Amino acid sequence: MKRFVIQLTVLVGTWIFKPAIAQDSANTLRAEQVLELVRAFHPVAKQAAIQVGQAEADLVTARGGFDPVLGAYVARKRFGGTNYYNRVSPEITIPTWYGLEIHSGIENYTGERLDPTMTKGQSAYVGVSIPLAKDLLMDKRRAALKQARIFRTLADTEQRLVLNDLLMNAMDAYWQWVSTYNQYQLMQANVDINQQRLDFVRKSLMNGERAAIDTIETLAQLQSFQYQQNQLRVEFRNAGLQLSAFLWTAIGEPYNLPETIVPPADWDNEQITKDFDLDLASLLSTTQQSHPELQAYDFKLRALDIEKKLKFQQLLPKADFRYNHLSKGYNAFASVPESPIFDNNYQYGFKFEIPMRLSAGRGEYKKTKLKIEESQLAQMQKRLELQVKIRQYHNDLVNLREQIKLQNLNLGNYLQLVKAEEIRFRNGESSLFLINSRENKAIEARQKLIELKAKYFKAIYGLQWSAGLLN
Repeated sequence: MKRFVIQLTVLVGTWIFKPAIAQDSANTLRAEQVLELVRAFHPVAKQAAIQVGQAEADLVTARGGFDPVLGAYVARKRFGGTNYYNRVSPEITIPTWYGLEIHSGIENYTGERLDPTMTKGQSAYVGVSIPLAKDLLMDKRRAALKQARIFRTLADTEQRLVLNDLLMNAMDAYWQWVSTYNQYQLMQANVDINQQRLDFVRKSLMNGERAAIDTIETLAQLQSFQYQQNQLRVEFRNAGLQLSAFLWTAIGEPYNLPETIVPPADWDNEQITKDFDLDLASLLSTTQQSHPELQAYDFKLRALDIEKKLKFQQLLPKADFRYNHLSKGYNAFASVPESPIFDNNYQYGFKFEIPMRLSAGRGEYKKTKLKIEESQLAQMQKRLELQVKIRQYHNDLVNLREQIKLQNLNLGNYLQLVKAEEIRFRNGESSLFLINSRENKAIEARQKLIELKAKYFKAIYGLQWSAGLLN
């Protein structure tokens, strides 16, 4: 009987140190596999990609403000048997980046009662429209295109930000799933071992080798482990459901993670995170330069700066000049060699207007400046929050690394106590109660070690997330 108890205890010790689980790699799920699946198939990731597509469509729309425009005016009036006029005048207008508009067209104007300001017969013109004050340095078309380019890049940044948060949530669920699975497996092994122990004690009782109280002691131990096993199995299943919420198939259907899929046996091997940057100074520098949330503020401030320049135009008077060079016939350049631009064959117009109080312009300009100030303050606050978050995760990481070392030592000490209790038992100086008590402490130490290791890896991914690198 002593030899059997010692064998059972040694077997328990093996499971306490590291449950030896035979696994098929096809039935395991690693952290990097979860990240790949979430990136590829999660609806939120696809929605972020759609936002990028919408920003590209907005950019195409903004470029439309600089598309050449072809138009035509056709009119005819006949009344009381009199042909007043027939007019056909197609025109093409070409906007340019600097606010100028180049236009050219032809006219054919005939009839018996014509407007004397119009040129009778066939004529052509080529000219330019120039804003001399308002809209000279910035106008709505240029502002829209510049902002659309910024928002297109901003969409990529926001996609990174969305994925960064989504992947961190997935990692939270994954490491909780890993922790509950290993806790459950540890307790399942202890239930099996204690069931064997109970069977042996009952036989010993029948043979008169043990007291009846020993069966109660062994049964109480078994029932305690069975209770914990049932509780941990429910927690493992629930953790699997939480993780399944992040797993989708290629055809866009949710995937329910079966219990046959388990974490890998080497889940606590730090080599899986060997490519991660864990240096505090490096992470703080990277965050300052490339964190998507800070970059988003940069792009928003650039867009607001363009809006500020556009609003400033409302403080300027509107002074537009239009000039056309005229030619007979349909050749718009036929008379160009004959006369300078203000000598003959020309038409020009000048329009000037300005609000007397500029109330709308002053209000819009001030509001934009306040938006910029607000965004700058928000960016400063966000930069500080990210730095604090990185330092917190790094502190947790360093502390957990030390805690794991201490817990490993603590576990080793408890295992030595178990072995010492075995020796005392062989010498008749101990009992099953004391061995069970020692084993319980060792199991609790192993459970705590599993929990600490899961938190440690979660902190590693959290550190990458806080620096904006998880995506």
